[in-house]
Amino acid sequence: MTPPKAPVATSSPELPLLPSGTGGGVLSRPYRALTLGCVSVILLIAFEAMAIGTAMPAAAEQLDGVALYAFAFSAYFTTSLLGMVLSGQWCDRSGPLRPVVAGIATFSAGLLLSGTAQAMAAFVLGRAFQGVGGGMVIVALYVTVRRAYPEHLRPAALASFSAAWVVPAMLGPVISGTVTEHFGWRWVFLGITVLVVLPLAVMVRPLRKAAGGPPDGAPAAFDRRRLALAAAAAGGAGLLQYAGQDLRWLSAVPAAVGLVLLVPAALRLLPRGTFRAARGLPAVIMLRGLASAAFLATQSFLPLLLVTQRGLSYTQAGLALAAAGGAWALGSFAQSRPALEMHRYRLVRAGTVLVTTGVAATPAVLLDAVPVWTPVFTLAFACFGMGLVVASAGVLVLRLSEPEEAGGNIASLQVCDSLSNVVMLTAVGTAFAALGGGSQAAAHAAATDIQVGPLPFLVVYAAGTGVALLAVVVAGRLRTPADN
Repeated sequence: MTPPKAPVATSSPELPLLPSGTGGGVLSRPYRALTLGCVSVILLIAFEAMAIGTAMPAAAEQLDGVALYAFAFSAYFTTSLLGMVLSGQWCDRSGPLRPVVAGIATFSAGLLLSGTAQAMAAFVLGRAFQGVGGGMVIVALYVTVRRAYPEHLRPAALASFSAAWVVPAMLGPVISGTVTEHFGWRWVFLGITVLVVLPLAVMVRPLRKAAGGPPDGAPAAFDRRRLALAAAAAGGAGLLQYAGQDLRWLSAVPAAVGLVLLVPAALRLLPRGTFRAARGLPAVIMLRGLASAAFLATQSFLPLLLVTQRGLSYTQAGLALAAAGGAWALGSFAQSRPALEMHRYRLVRAGTVLVTTGVAATPAVLLDAVPVWTPVFTLAFACFGMGLVVASAGVLVLRLSEPEEAGGNIASLQVCDSLSNVVMLTAVGTAFAALGGGSQAAAHAAATDIQVGPLPFLVVYAAGTGVALLAVVVAGRLRTPADN
């Protein structure tokens, strides 16, 4: 359920097509259609992100694809990296209109492909298209805020984007579970395919008026080197995922090629010292990648655990995720209080401890003696911690950046999140399949046709706990000598 982090900020000057002196807020007449359109697009993308966790067990069951369960999630993050880099450069060259339209079209095509898939491979491919489109749209909408809104309205516009995640986080899993049970998992994807067209129709005209055309000083060409690095990272991650789903010795070949592509690209896309958590900015970027990866593994496998191990329905499993949205928002609100600003580093450390506690305690529900509703509380702990960590990391990146470096450093934060999520899901997905998570379904089981033992889940959550503990350690390396 991880909300989108701040993407690359374009360095080009905004076009004052809407007068900065216009009275009113983001919902006043000059901005209303654009604001509602942007928020509606993010709302639907957020709903899809939250709904996938609840619908995935049913999709994996029907498509006989439990072995590819993790890759349906990681495919999104793999390709979103390429979409974000492409969109950022496209926006700088010609404005955000074309990337928004192309991104929504690609996202919708992915939804349609997943919703009509007859095999798990096609479903995963659809998720990959959704990743490209989602990455393009999120970046383009943030660039839209920079170009279409006067400076005094930009915080409110960005706050409305963040608020658009709260309702999907709380209701998305429940709605998705209900739709899955009564109409089938396919309608979770096909329904969004239809709805996502409506906000596009609302926002195209005001978007063209407010932010159409290239900005002043637009670059003449794309930065091919950075695009190539993003493509290499995405391709390498894809090869690692492919190797992880085919557990034969021949899989060592694509795995090796994937590492050769991924590692050098990641080293060049991220600031020097990130992978050794050098004090200051590199440690902040690595910290959020670690925390996001640990949390995502926990959240992604929880519905499957509850359905297969405790016999819950898809709607009931979704309730555990629904509690997370409010806790995440509460954590984000708590860290924003002015009185806590002097304790920023302690807030981050406390957040990582809460994430670790939630991740480590969640698999206790595998024991029959543990109440089945326990994950509601463990996940809420982790979500509150994530609310503290994610927002605070963004604040620290801006604090540790020179003005001319802020956009690039925030972009590195986004890249690290995506890469960490892909690597984590690939690793735990491979282990899950190798330990029996991909075993074939039985014909008649009490609550589901999928038969998965507890061991694969224990390994997933052990890995998540280890990564979360590493985040706690890195949280002690955020201060620079100037802060002491």
